[in-house]
Amino acid sequence: MVLSQSQCLSLTFHLPPFLNPVPPFKNPSFSSSPNHTFFPSKLKKTLLSPSLDKLLPMKCSNSSNSISLPPDLEFESDPTLTNEDLKPTAPSQRTFSGFEIASLWVGLVVGVPSYYLAGSLVDLGMAWWQGIATVVAANMVLLVPLVLTGHAGTRYGISFPVLVRSSFGIHGAHIPTLLRALIGCGWYGIESWIGGEAIFLLLPRSIKEASFSQPLPWLGTSPLEFACFLIFWVAQLAFVWTGIDGIRKLEKYSAPILVALTSCLLIWSCVKAGGIGHMLSLSSKLSASEFWSIFFPSLTANISFWATVAINIPDFTRYAKSQKDQVIGQIGLPIYMGAFTFVGVAVTSSTKVIFGELISDPIKLLGQIGGLTTRIIAIFGISLAIITTNIAANVVAPANALVNLSPKWFTFSRGALLTALLGIAFQPWRLLQSSESFVYTWLVGYSALMGPIAGIVLADYYIIHKTNLNMNDLYSKSPYGTYWYSGGFNVAAILALVIGVLPVVPGFLQKIGIATSVPNTFVVIYNNAWFISFFSAGFLYLFLSNLRGKPGNSAARDPLLPTAK
Repeated sequence: MVLSQSQCLSLTFHLPPFLNPVPPFKNPSFSSSPNHTFFPSKLKKTLLSPSLDKLLPMKCSNSSNSISLPPDLEFESDPTLTNEDLKPTAPSQRTFSGFEIASLWVGLVVGVPSYYLAGSLVDLGMAWWQGIATVVAANMVLLVPLVLTGHAGTRYGISFPVLVRSSFGIHGAHIPTLLRALIGCGWYGIESWIGGEAIFLLLPRSIKEASFSQPLPWLGTSPLEFACFLIFWVAQLAFVWTGIDGIRKLEKYSAPILVALTSCLLIWSCVKAGGIGHMLSLSSKLSASEFWSIFFPSLTANISFWATVAINIPDFTRYAKSQKDQVIGQIGLPIYMGAFTFVGVAVTSSTKVIFGELISDPIKLLGQIGGLTTRIIAIFGISLAIITTNIAANVVAPANALVNLSPKWFTFSRGALLTALLGIAFQPWRLLQSSESFVYTWLVGYSALMGPIAGIVLADYYIIHKTNLNMNDLYSKSPYGTYWYSGGFNVAAILALVIGVLPVVPGFLQKIGIATSVPNTFVVIYNNAWFISFFSAGFLYLFLSNLRGKPGNSAARDPLLPTAK
C-alpha cells in the first residue's frame, strides 16, 4: 500500500505512549523568535531509530527506510555558534581538486623558513644526506595525522574550530583553537620579518649605512629594518582580503613559478660551485653520539614545522571535492619537503665552496649574488614564496579561531587583521637570531602544544565517535546536546591536554634560560616533545572518556526520554 504525503505526515504524530504527551521544549537561544521551539537531539534520534520502524513499518512514497519528520522537529543552529565562515561547506564550494591541494602544499613548502630549516641542520653540523633524511622521516610521520584529520573536513565540510567542539566541548573548543591561533600569529610575524629583510636588501647602501639603520637595544633591531618589516606586513593584507577562494587561486598559480625559481637557484649554485660533487662534499662535523643527540630534537622540530597545519587541515580539506582528492593532494608532502630540503642543503653547502663560508640564511645569500636584475627576480620569488606560505599556513587558522570565538563580531577578514597585529607582538627578529633558537626553542617548544591537541582530536574522532558526528549538536548549546558535556566544556579533554604538556615544561624552561638545570629525563622529554605529548594526551583522553562513559548515550541526562528500567 502506498500512502499519500499527508498520510505520511500524520503517521509521525502517532508516537509511542511515552512520547505522546511531551510538549516542545522552549529554548530561546536557538532563535531570535520567541515562538521558536526545538526537540532535543536524543528525541530526534529516537524518532529516527530502527526501533520506531518496527512500531511504524509502513513506508512513504518519497522515503525508503525512514519516516518524514515535521518541520518543527528540525532546530536551527545557535546564532552564537555560527556564521557564513563556520557553516559546513555546500557542494558548490567543494572546488579543491587533488592537484589544487597539492599546489597548496607546494606553495606552503617552497618558502624561506623551509629553506632556513634545512640550512640550519647543516649549520648545526649535519651532512647533507643526514639533513634530508631527517626532514623526509619527519614528514612521513606527520603525513598520518594530516590525512586522518583531513578526513573530517572533507566528510562533513567543517572547519577545525567546529571539529574540536566534538572533543573539547562547545565552549572548550576555544582552548585548542586559540592555542593554534597564537602559534599562527608567531609564524605570521616570522614570515613577515623575512619579507621585510628582502625589502631591506634592495635599499641603496647609503640608506643602509644611515644612523637609523643602527640597532636599538630596547627594540632588538634597527628602525630601518623594522620599517621594512611593516611595509611587507601591510602589503600581505591585500591578499588576505580575497578570502579562501582567492587563496586557492594564489596557491594554484604560484606553485609552478616557485618550482621554476627554485630550480634556477639550484642550477646557479651548481655552476658556481663547479658541479654537484663540490656542493655535497661537506661531511658531518658530528660524532655518532653528537649526531643522535641532535637528531631526535631535529626530528621533533621538523614534525613541529607542519604540526600546526596538521591539526587545522580541515580548514582546507572541507573544500576538497572528495576524500580521494584530499589524500592524493597531501600524500606528496614528504617528497616536496625532501626535494626542497635538497635544494636548501645543497645551496647552503655550495656557499662554502663559492664564498668560503656557510650561509644558511637565503636573504643574506641574495645579498652576495648577481646584480640588481638578479636581486629583483630573486626577491620577487622570495616574496611570492613568503606570501603563499604565510597566508595559507598562518592566517586561515587564527582567523577561523577568532570567528569561532565571536561569530557575531569577527569575520574572516577581521580575524586575519588581528592575526597580523599579534604577529608584530611576537618580535620575530628575536626568534631568528640563531639556528638553535629557531629550531630548538621555537619549533620544539610549541610542538608540546600541538602534539596533545592532535592526539585528543584523533582519539575522539576515530575511537570515541568512530567518525560519526552529530552535525546539529556541533552547532547547538542545548544542554541535551552530545557535545555540551559539563557546561560546554569536556573536562577529560582539558585534563589530557594539560597533563600532556606538563612533562615538557621543565625542559622548555631550561631552554629559554629560566631554569638553570633540570634532570636529564626532562631534557629527553623536551627533545621528543611532540611524540610524548601526542601519545600521552591521546591515551589519557581515551582512559578518562571511558570512565565518563560514551558521550550522548546517557538517558538520564535527557528528561524527555523514558527512564531506563
